[in-house]
Amino acid sequence: MGEPIKFWYEFASTYSYLAVMRIDKVADAAGASVIWRPFLLGPIFANQGWDDSPFNIYPSKGDYMWRDLERLCEDYALPFKRPSAFPRNGLRAARVACVANEEGWCPAFSRAVFTAHFAEDRDIAEPSVLKEVITDLGQNAAASLEAANAPPTKAQLRRNTDAAQEHGIFGAPSFTVGRELFWGNDRLGTAMAWSLGVR
Repeated sequence: MGEPIKFWYEFASTYSYLAVMRIDKVADAAGASVIWRPFLLGPIFANQGWDDSPFNIYPSKGDYMWRDLERLCEDYALPFKRPSAFPRNGLRAARVACVANEEGWCPAFSRAVFTAHFAEDRDIAEPSVLKEVITDLGQNAAASLEAANAPPTKAQLRRNTDAAQEHGIFGAPSFTVGRELFWGNDRLGTAMAWSLGVR
């Protein structure tokens, strides 16, 4: 097994949905190791002068993205229902993911939240939605949500976001192998090959 891949994703990100739902299967097939890193795009977009998703700022880009997402979900056999609100606030979900990362259930939690968001059109900013997701995974929802609001968890998410910026990350999903950066769902295979030393 080569150098691990750090997987940077944002719960509001459409293309992160695709990567989250397939990265473990791809990594297992390749014999690669993945380190999950939830982070926030908001501060990164703000540094670029954006106060909204670029898919909303540039409507033609947004129109293309939604159609592209439909096609790719069909290709990957993933359910898809266009969210009635976009982007949704993924802050609370990202904090829970940090808690889950420490406890070993981050991938399952992340897949469930992305399914709620992009397959079921549920508002992932709502604590009730996250409570249901956590409970369905057999975890203690009250304890997890309490830990998500604790200062150490908030600090961890800030560190993840700061580290993403230090890596030069400007969008999600992104993958890093050492100092090498790969951006976009379509670069997952390339990142896997790089991590295994296949050039």
